Amino acid sequence: MTHRPEQAANSALLRAVEASLDGPVPREWQAAITAVPRHHFLPHRLWLQNADSDYEPCDLSTDHDRWFEAAYADVPIVTQVNDGTALPDPADAWPSSSASAPSIVVRMLRDLDVRPGMNVLEIGTGTGWNAALLAHRLGDGHVASVEVDSDIARTAWASLNASGLNVEVICGDGADGWPLRQPYDRIVSTCSVRRVPWSWIEQTRPGGIILTPWDNPMLCWGLLKLTVEPGRALGRFSPHSAFMLMRGQRQDLRIFRDIVRDDHVPEESQTSLSPHDITGDNWEARFALGLHLGDAWTAWDADDKRLWVATTDTRSWAAVDTDGDHPTVWQYGPRRLWDEVEAAHRWWEEHGCPGPERFGLTVTAEAQWAWLDRPAQVLPLRRS
Repeated sequence: MTHRPEQAANSALLRAVEASLDGPVPREWQAAITAVPRHHFLPHRLWLQNADSDYEPCDLSTDHDRWFEAAYADVPIVTQVNDGTALPDPADAWPSSSASAPSIVVRMLRDLDVRPGMNVLEIGTGTGWNAALLAHRLGDGHVASVEVDSDIARTAWASLNASGLNVEVICGDGADGWPLRQPYDRIVSTCSVRRVPWSWIEQTRPGGIILTPWDNPMLCWGLLKLTVEPGRALGRFSPHSAFMLMRGQRQDLRIFRDIVRDDHVPEESQTSLSPHDITGDNWEARFALGLHLGDAWTAWDADDKRLWVATTDTRSWAAVDTDGDHPTVWQYGPRRLWDEVEAAHRWWEEHGCPGPERFGLTVTAEAQWAWLDRPAQVLPLRRS
């Protein structure tokens, strides 16, 4: 039973979620959100951004009003920084776990299309609130959740237990799924992936659904909804969400530390494609290029006003100046990355500048590849 301030905050949150979704929150999820209030699943210390966009702690004991306001805002909240390690300088804080914005939580739960009696595997327990909503909807014993961080897993289990919800919380690598409870009707991930683990397909019954946020070195954006078939899974993207990458798929690459070497002798050319056309707020273009190029990422050198493109295997790179109508390009390595960027961008324009909703993905045990509009129209440049 929630107290009156909590009821008012919860009602305001539901209205904010409805505004974000452009429609009502389904009744079953309204009931779940009311029954398992979000703030019951948040740690006593949150990490909120200040005016300089740095993360600073906000503790329930010392700043209750700010903490409670954040708990019922329709925004993501950072609940852990730096994988929980000691933080000598708060300015060095970077998010490593978070509570997703309630509107994206509801959007994903709605898209998951669960019904009582189904068995669901969640990848990434986090605070436990998403698992709690699923358990309220599906009943005891129908939800399992895998969390890679032992401290987070332990805290989430305690919150779920305190709320009287029977969820099996496993500390392990979410890429492995949880075979002891298979097959699942649904698998939902609360972390993004660059490759869909084949174990998820193996552990989902035919006709079942896998829903996961998508990440690419070029851009972290989009939801992927796959339907499992014998020997494969396929489905489409939608233009929502940006989630933290699964820890086992992280890469920490820097241009001058890991990529460029003094003995590299690049080839020089010019381009008519502005670097600004594939960066910044050009999310649709960046999403398409990411699917085309597979393992390429970008970084700005603000001092030299130069865009860098590099592969995650560190073997190829390109640098592009931003001055003039025909900027200078330097390319090095077995791949001519800027040539690939130009070809992919040209393809994207020729096909009507499609957004994520026109793209899909096919996954088999051996490979996965993207397509446009229909599975037979495979993207022409690269398969991973």
